[in-house]
Amino acid sequence: MPKKTTKKKSGSTKTAAPSKAAKKTASKKSAPKSSATKRPVSKSASKAAKKSGGSRVTRSTSATGQVDVSTAGRKFVIVESPAKARTLSGYLGHDYAVAASVGHVRDLPEKKLGVDVKKNFEPEYVTIDGKQDVITMLRRNARDASEVFIATDPDREGEAIAFHIAHEIGQEFDGKIRRVLFNEITRDAVKKALEKPGKIDSSKVDAQQARRVLDRLVGYLVSPLLQKIIARGLSAGRVQSVALRLICEREAEIRSFVPQEYWTIAALLSANKKETFEARLSKIEGKKAEVPDEKSAKKIVKECSGKAFALTDLKARPTKSSPSAPYTTSTLQQDAARRLGFSNDRTMSAAQQLYEGIELGKDGSVGLITYMRTDSVRVSPDAISHARDFIGQRYGEEYLPAQPRVFKTKNSAQDAHEAIRPTDVTRDPASVKKYLKADQFKLYEIIWKRFVASQTEDARFEVTTATLTVGPYEFRAGGRRVLFPGHLQVLAEAVDDSPRDAREQVESDMTNELPVLKVGKDYSAEKITPSQHFTEPPPRFNPGSLVKMLDELGIGRPSTYAQIISVLVKRKYITNEQRRFQPTDLGEAVNKFLVEQFPDIFNVSFTAQMEEELDSIENENVAWQSVVKDFYKPFSTDLARVNENRQEIKKGTQETVEKPCPDCGGELVIKWGRAGKFIACTNYPECRYTEPLEAEKIPEFPETACPKCSKPMAPKKSRFGWFLGCTGYPDCKTILPMPDPNAIDCPRPGCGGKISARRSKRGKVFFGCSNYPNCDFVSWNRPIAEQCPECGNNYMEEKNLKAGLIHQCPKCKHKIDKEPAAKP
Repeated sequence: MPKKTTKKKSGSTKTAAPSKAAKKTASKKSAPKSSATKRPVSKSASKAAKKSGGSRVTRSTSATGQVDVSTAGRKFVIVESPAKARTLSGYLGHDYAVAASVGHVRDLPEKKLGVDVKKNFEPEYVTIDGKQDVITMLRRNARDASEVFIATDPDREGEAIAFHIAHEIGQEFDGKIRRVLFNEITRDAVKKALEKPGKIDSSKVDAQQARRVLDRLVGYLVSPLLQKIIARGLSAGRVQSVALRLICEREAEIRSFVPQEYWTIAALLSANKKETFEARLSKIEGKKAEVPDEKSAKKIVKECSGKAFALTDLKARPTKSSPSAPYTTSTLQQDAARRLGFSNDRTMSAAQQLYEGIELGKDGSVGLITYMRTDSVRVSPDAISHARDFIGQRYGEEYLPAQPRVFKTKNSAQDAHEAIRPTDVTRDPASVKKYLKADQFKLYEIIWKRFVASQTEDARFEVTTATLTVGPYEFRAGGRRVLFPGHLQVLAEAVDDSPRDAREQVESDMTNELPVLKVGKDYSAEKITPSQHFTEPPPRFNPGSLVKMLDELGIGRPSTYAQIISVLVKRKYITNEQRRFQPTDLGEAVNKFLVEQFPDIFNVSFTAQMEEELDSIENENVAWQSVVKDFYKPFSTDLARVNENRQEIKKGTQETVEKPCPDCGGELVIKWGRAGKFIACTNYPECRYTEPLEAEKIPEFPETACPKCSKPMAPKKSRFGWFLGCTGYPDCKTILPMPDPNAIDCPRPGCGGKISARRSKRGKVFFGCSNYPNCDFVSWNRPIAEQCPECGNNYMEEKNLKAGLIHQCPKCKHKIDKEPAAKP
């Protein structure tokens, strides 16, 4: 358990319990009673919440919970989030006062390591800048309350926040401080939790503290080396850097991939005068068919053309499809990325809102889902019982399996919470749609459907396989017929459809029956078609597939996946184009340095092992300092080696240029800067000669006068790309986007601006009007000056899909195929 004594940061609140005199002084200085506890936290508190480094911090920074004038004689509940505070206030009534800490209140200092390696890795905690007002409010209300309940989230991070809040409130209140845990924010769950409060779990606090210390050691000791050897402003993270390694290694696989040509043969056969069916070549002379080139394909087509296809075998067999387990954090992020196109941050933001509470008219604020940070598929018996009752009433008893389904949680899971499920299964998506925002509804719908489907019967099918021969060639045709839709009935159900309508849709979508065929009968081919294909490299990771890989390898934990990816994008180590992650040149340079110089620390299996050791702190009461010590010993050896040889390593990372410096004759090398690569003299700082790379030469641009001072605009480059800046700088600071030679006129009538490509703060490309902010036209897809032939809209949008390039009307969604997908 971390010590409760901390060093004081300039301007921070003292951590020792205040004296009686200090309490009186504080009371006199506080706001008048009429508004003492109703004032919101200052903007500085919100800013500080974003800086404290935990996932809790970034969730609720816009406002704070509100507490009544006095907590005297009342019970005081402390949560992290203002939204959760509002929901609990509605449940608990006048006997309770509820306030929010707005995330962490203490953390390691920002401007120094904050970990004393020589004193057994003792962390130095300081009050987060801007949180003094929050702590004063919490302490004042805790002093007057009859009991204090800390109800932060039920995981390691929440436990650590609870510990730090308890410490900041003051040791004299320890006797009345209780820890409260609930997996769902519903009236019954909250009241039951308050009836059985517990204590802060020191093992969870230690596990979180160990992770925080490890991350701080890596970040604050490796990052300076990156900055000295590669470029200023770079940073490394213990887990993020391993995720970067996976992305870089996948990119290397793609580059080294050599496509192999192969062909498939399909025959369209006539079953009778009205019906046809397709059969594909499966075997040649009893062996798996391999058609390597066009010559072989044409030979097979020639030998099969005009000949009868004899049906030699016809088999029908039953098969079934079982439902998936309810969502974990990982599977929810994967499905939301695949089905909804959500980023991981977007998924977790919407899930947080659904968990903390949504205003449902007369029902007030209600938490719609259980806790959304979990790696367990376990579901409580009560929830299963309610789901089975609902399924029997809504869909019919035939949809209920004989016994409730129980899913097995993987061995590496913490299993601290249930799977993600609706808190009340009778609140179907249609009934709450009018209260939810678009993202909230889409996410709630897939969570609700997945949970209900998980307790329904298997879908049953009849699969038919027909085998036809023509000479040495064997063709196969397959068909499937739905016997019972089972869990697919729930998944296919649209919000406005009745269950029976959904069943008909399932049967229509899933059925692909063969015509009536007879063994021994010959069938003629209407057409035999050869098709060329190429083997494809492994695809780049997308938000869902990267989370799946991290989960399978045991890298990170459910609460960290979204943050891992967002940090890599923010640092410009990877780009997210068309929802596919690709390393940047900078990302690959950073990855190469980390992997070569710290082969163990940034190793996938080593990082996964560290996750298991962090789990052992909580589950097996292993001393957290011993885990950190085992990590630090080899890590410090690598640090010392790299630091000693950093000049030599730096030379090895720099590319030389085959020409001398024009100013001093020294050697020129390629360096990294905030705006990318550039050429510089090695005699810096004596010689400050620089020039852009050939590929980075100034782009052509039309002569442009500054709209404010009429002086010429000149091209400049920032880390976000090229732009036009006024030559009158610093007196005139006007900037304009770099004109795009392919830009079209803004589609907005009377605007007169041009549409150009830009990058968001997260590095994603979008297209906006040059007249911003007077014109706010934006699009994620490139606008094309082409009139829609369907509705007459004055522009189309260019989209690169898996099938190829299309132009699509943003108004009526009419599509025009332009180019098929390029072959490797």
